[in-house]
Amino acid sequence: MFLRECALLLIGLSAGGIIAAGVFAFLAMIGVFPRLMGRTRTGSHIFLYETAIILGGIAGNVMDLYEIPFPFGAAGSGIPFLGHAVLGIFGVCSGIFVGCLVMSLAETLKALPVISRRIRLAVGLQYIILSVALGKLCGAVVYFVHGIGE
Repeated sequence: MFLRECALLLIGLSAGGIIAAGVFAFLAMIGVFPRLMGRTRTGSHIFLYETAIILGGIAGNVMDLYEIPFPFGAAGSGIPFLGHAVLGIFGVCSGIFVGCLVMSLAETLKALPVISRRIRLAVGLQYIILSVALGKLCGAVVYFVHGIGE
């Protein structure tokens, strides 16, 4: 029985490691991380980026696997606004990451030139992208402020 559980542990950890490596390789392949480093002009801090990505992936997996709750803003903690602040910061960071991921993927697939040719747009593509992003932001704010989906 113990040997069987050890084998299952080894297989599970190996499969999880392979999937995680594939996801991070995909993100690196489409250029999310190099784009962030180029835009922020922080290419000299590659080691810090790598460490943050690895620790973030590990922390997210551990919290998901063991269902560890955030203690911020818990009932009776005395600091309920701290939970909202942490959630807001996490939401902004997640939104930035997803936006960078989508734009990198679209650029990799060469979707932006196709869109601009189809709608015969000579200038102003950045304003269309900005308007789509602002529309998404407004929709998310309305969704969460009015408690839709609860």
